[in-house]
Amino acid sequence: MDADAGRLVAVFGAYDVREGTAAYETARRAGRALAELGCGVLTGGYGGAMEASSRGAKEAGGRTVGVTCAIWDERANRYIDRCVRTRDLAERVAQMIELATGGFVVLPGANGTLAELALVWERKSLGLLGDRPIVCLGRFWEPLIEMMRSVRPASAEGVRLVDDPSGLAAVFGRA
Repeated sequence: MDADAGRLVAVFGAYDVREGTAAYETARRAGRALAELGCGVLTGGYGGAMEASSRGAKEAGGRTVGVTCAIWDERANRYIDRCVRTRDLAERVAQMIELATGGFVVLPGANGTLAELALVWERKSLGLLGDRPIVCLGRFWEPLIEMMRSVRPASAEGVRLVDDPSGLAAVFGRA
């Protein structure tokens, strides 16, 4: 599938995830699952979970897009088909949100991943993302979702949890 012509799903995750770890394999399986469902995979383009999910997509014959940022003097990972270069972090995340026509998958991460989740979640809550799903993979973000459910129940309805990459089919299955 041509990622530029079809659904792109943004995958957000940690930069410091290393090959050979369970976190890397989960990200890789997520990219593979999305590609097998006919989705292109969109990431921040660098290493860690971004590389792993792009790698999984490529191994399944899928297409990948990386959105990189001029503030870092680093090349996109080798699994990226098309690179979109932005000036700064704000433009990078905005570009990823715009390009992610198929939705969002959020892997465990740190501050950057939390910021990405918060931005797409707020846009979803405001009705700005239409029916594009937000899926948190694994239980890492469950305490945050439960906290939001306790203070703003309608907001928590915009985010789904799936236990592992096989659960992505229920959300991103072919239309």
